[in-house]
Amino acid sequence: MVLSELVNKKVSVITNDGRNIVGKLKGYDQVTNVVLEGSHERIFSLETGVVQNVLGLYIIRGDNIALIGELDEEADGSRDLSSIRAAPLRAFTQEGR
Repeated sequence: MVLSELVNKKVSVITNDGRNIVGKLKGYDQVTNVVLEGSHERIFSLETGVVQNVLGLYIIRGDNIALIGELDEEADGSRDLSSIRAAPLRAFTQEGR
């Protein structure tokens, strides 16, 4: 799938520093800088459920993006994120690649 097919769809972006940002992809440019609308960061923890930090309109630099994927809105909306326990993602490093 190419990035142009994800415009106006809900996506999850994993950044090189281990963040998970979810929002509607509104645009991108030739170096994969992306603009997300209605976005939030999902913060994972082993002790508490997933915390969602509201970000709103958000720009992510292309050189900080590790992965972008479309979210199934129906499946995502039916999950109880407060009951999910998971270790936070680690930052990607040159040694870990």
